[in-house]
Amino acid sequence: MAYQAGEQRPAPRLVPVSPEAEAYLQDYAALLEAVPFPSVVLDQRWDVVLANTAFESLFREVGPHPTAMPGDNFLRFVLFHPDAAGVLGAFESSWFLPALAQFASAVETHGQDHGLQAIRREIAQDPIMEAAFRQGLPHWIRAVGAAAVEHDGAVRPLVHPDPRWGATECRVVEETPPALRALGCTRLTLVLRETRPAPARRGTRRPRRRASHLTVVPATGT
Repeated sequence: MAYQAGEQRPAPRLVPVSPEAEAYLQDYAALLEAVPFPSVVLDQRWDVVLANTAFESLFREVGPHPTAMPGDNFLRFVLFHPDAAGVLGAFESSWFLPALAQFASAVETHGQDHGLQAIRREIAQDPIMEAAFRQGLPHWIRAVGAAAVEHDGAVRPLVHPDPRWGATECRVVEETPPALRALGCTRLTLVLRETRPAPARRGTRRPRRRASHLTVVPATGT
């Protein structure tokens, strides 16, 4: 989403919108680009409407995936991309389960949305993830409390590909002005915390996560 002076600003992905709303989003993209931390605007199905360069840099080493790239749909990335756990630290408790809970709430509110229905079908096709959705998620919410589901204010681990950050934490800040909210959008910013990363080992690779490796429910799905 970065652009140079004099270049045309990137068009937001939210369609259809009025010319006034599109102009607002284009200017909002410029504001987003000025933020030094990863920042993204999502619609109700977590499709990425706008993202800044810092957001793209955070996920620059993520491998290709046909449906779950972080710059396309952030929910799909968290739920289905095998590289998600390599960037999002303490993956299941800090990212996967809160995202799954947010998805469950979105399905209750926007159950007829075709994009959300498609994600629900994909969850159902994986027995382990379906068990996590139906059994593990309610148990987790009861154990940690509903507040753990919320993004705003949460402090969550990250592994940044830039060694200046490395293994660090971020505070998730939800900051959505009325004009964005009227478009059904939400803005999330990951405010990175400076830490001294441990020296990287040569020849090591960040772990890849697969749905079958979830531990929120027993491997048998019971």
